Amino acid sequence: MSADKKPQGEIRQSQLVTTFGPGSMVDLPNHSVLVAGLEFWSLGGDPVSELRLSRKLAQVLGVGSVELKTPPQADDDPAAPSTGITAFQFPEWFITQDLEKESRPGVRSRLLVHRKALTRNKFIDRDKKRRPVVPVRFVRACRAGHIGDVDWYAFAHNGPTDCAKQQRQLYLDERGTSGDLTEVWVRCECGKAERSMAQAAIMANRALGSCDGGRPWLGPFTKETCCEPSRLLIRSASNAYFPQFMSVISLPDRDETVRRAVDAVWSFLEIVEDMDQLRYERRRAAVKNALESISDDEVFAEIQARRGGAAKPEKSVKVAELETLVTAKDEVGEDRPEGVFYARSLPRAAWDRPWMAPVERVVLVHRLREVVAQVGFTRFESAAPDIEGELDMGVRRASLGREISWLPRLRTKARASSFSSARSPFRIGCRAPTCRSEPWHWRQDLRLGRRSIRVAIASSQGCRTSCCTPSHTS
Repeated sequence: MSADKKPQGEIRQSQLVTTFGPGSMVDLPNHSVLVAGLEFWSLGGDPVSELRLSRKLAQVLGVGSVELKTPPQADDDPAAPSTGITAFQFPEWFITQDLEKESRPGVRSRLLVHRKALTRNKFIDRDKKRRPVVPVRFVRACRAGHIGDVDWYAFAHNGPTDCAKQQRQLYLDERGTSGDLTEVWVRCECGKAERSMAQAAIMANRALGSCDGGRPWLGPFTKETCCEPSRLLIRSASNAYFPQFMSVISLPDRDETVRRAVDAVWSFLEIVEDMDQLRYERRRAAVKNALESISDDEVFAEIQARRGGAAKPEKSVKVAELETLVTAKDEVGEDRPEGVFYARSLPRAAWDRPWMAPVERVVLVHRLREVVAQVGFTRFESAAPDIEGELDMGVRRASLGREISWLPRLRTKARASSFSSARSPFRIGCRAPTCRSEPWHWRQDLRLGRRSIRVAIASSQGCRTSCCTPSHTS
């Protein structure tokens, strides 16, 4: 986007990760658009180092490595390099805002026209009258995230037709006042074809045909094989876009803590062959003190890894976070303004009450940073992480880019309390980080999350005939 052109809209950085990511439909003041893939975003987002999340994401996506960055920030400085994201115009079918004069009583008819029939965002009818248009609210999509325009001629005629070549006009009729699909009809000027939109909503009819694997948010020539039937989708519906996230809490490196503890008493542990022998060695005062907050399983896994035996099993997202709190000493992390994690055990005298008998420990988490990254998205049905915080490897999700080398991320800071009990799992209750008693640096991090990015509008079809990069339009 050139620096002298004003962007057509703004979106908060957090919204680009949680609501309006690549492949989502957005209604701007003067356009309906589809947010483009990561290749069309300007660079310059702030990277964040979260190795645990990066490794998980790389495993899910089947790539070597993934970098985590914030979406590009808008800069009001006219001398600064242009930043923002590109959005493709979608859908490409429109209806005229004014009604047809020859409409029948009780029927409101509007012209259904394609983008190529527009002149400067207006439709010039046969009487040379310029008529304003708005995007049609119906598109087709499938569960895998593919999306595209409805073939309106084929739908109205319930099959192939030559009416498009003969440039016969299509109409969208509203034969009632409720807006229900049974009252919305598409008809052709030929007078031989009309069809209710309710037919498109019935999956068994396959009225919209099979999905062609279209991924217009990734640019031209990006279709992939898809066996799903096309479904009717209303652009503003709540099931039009389900972003798929993975999130972790930034924690001190537990594995490094285990390695240092084992290093300190390796002279005693190098002869350990099984768990019974490990428990015997832990009776020694030096070993007991060094491994005080580390479980037998962790120590034995580290011993086996040093001997070249079985690799240490990778912990799930939530297990690693829970172990950090359950096995925490008096303090975990560093108590500094720029720190990402700091927790301390509350003295028992401060909370020991008769009704707290099942509780063994209370840990106050003073500083906590959660990093959230979007992996992909689906439509119609959501695919959320499981109870362990892991993503289902078998879910077919839509890609955020042609080749994934980085992913948009969001980070938030808060504080929490942890209750550890031998009878039941402890619970974590987060406190709102907007409380006035919060330190200033927490509120500053949230303000950074409200920064906006600029959106430039492009045609997803223009590059198919002229060049490889979509041209921006005003």
